[in-house]
Amino acid sequence: MLSNSHFARLGDGRTAAARNAQVRLDLSGIEISAEDPIERFRWPYDTLRAGEPIRPLSVDVLLSSTATPGATLFVPGAEFASGLASRAAHLTAKAERWRHARPWIVGAGAIAAFFAFLSVSGWSPIRTIASLLPQSWRDRLGTATIQSIAEDKKRCTDEAGLAALEKLTARLAASAGNRTSFKVVVVDWSLMNAFAVPGNQIVMTKGLVEKADSADEVAGVLAHEMGHGIEMHPETGIIRAVGLAAAVELMLGGTGGTLANLGLVLAQLGYTRVAEREADLHALELLKKSGISQQGLLNFFKRVQKIEGGDEVTKAIKSFDMLRTHPPTEERAELIRRQPSYPSTPALDPAGWEALKGVCKKTETAQ
Repeated sequence: MLSNSHFARLGDGRTAAARNAQVRLDLSGIEISAEDPIERFRWPYDTLRAGEPIRPLSVDVLLSSTATPGATLFVPGAEFASGLASRAAHLTAKAERWRHARPWIVGAGAIAAFFAFLSVSGWSPIRTIASLLPQSWRDRLGTATIQSIAEDKKRCTDEAGLAALEKLTARLAASAGNRTSFKVVVVDWSLMNAFAVPGNQIVMTKGLVEKADSADEVAGVLAHEMGHGIEMHPETGIIRAVGLAAAVELMLGGTGGTLANLGLVLAQLGYTRVAEREADLHALELLKKSGISQQGLLNFFKRVQKIEGGDEVTKAIKSFDMLRTHPPTEERAELIRRQPSYPSTPALDPAGWEALKGVCKKTETAQ
């Protein structure tokens, strides 16, 4: 009998008969000592195949070997199964999972390489599709998105405040060229944020206006959201989230309910770091061409950093949604610091800034 041996049943693969055997695990394979008739031979580990992958709780194994075609070896006992797994890793369930997953991983790698090539080349098929969407559809989807984002919030309607905001918006939009125009809606919402939606529309919150120290800060955030609109990030986000087929369905007359649901989807989407970087770069360009100082946007980022570095960081991040998807604030602030200075004037005069801060003195329920 082999030392440290285990009982086994050896089949020849030609008949249903099986004979008793003793097996032992050594450095390079399984030593087998069969009875009736007595026979001794070895199955190297690299020739082994298992009927079922060996798992951590396996209590037996059924083996075959290319060294003895047709023969099978059944070995009961968790100790043997565990020992064999440590010496012949290719028989384990983990190895089996890897064999099944490898083609998918290779395929995913090929797809990733393809999209990396598209990224480096600067061509975006989704953005190309988005650019072909009719303006009327983009406007309709943008309106539905605003309703989804702030369905239970009142609209801020103070006439002087809206006039000041329209003046600021027009000043920035004029720098975008090609007669680009933007529509900005202010909602009575304590959240400190702004959202770009399809159709060059932007939602700005009361919290953002109230917490800003200057019109220049509001201008910086507004310019950033305009950057998203210029790059059509909201439209591409919709297509990426729901697929081209659903987008085409909407273009051909989707239902109001479908539009509302897609608006909610867009409201919950986060832009990629690349998209946020693009929007920041557009913001810097718009501010410069408009003659509005970039310091306001830098000051805004400094306040965000204070929120990020507070004692209740987690709570702050949850209440400050802008932090969830944007690149690190210090990285964004550093981008602004590196920009050369240029002549500038305030985004709004003192009277205009006071009017904008009071834009939510009057509100009304959205129709």
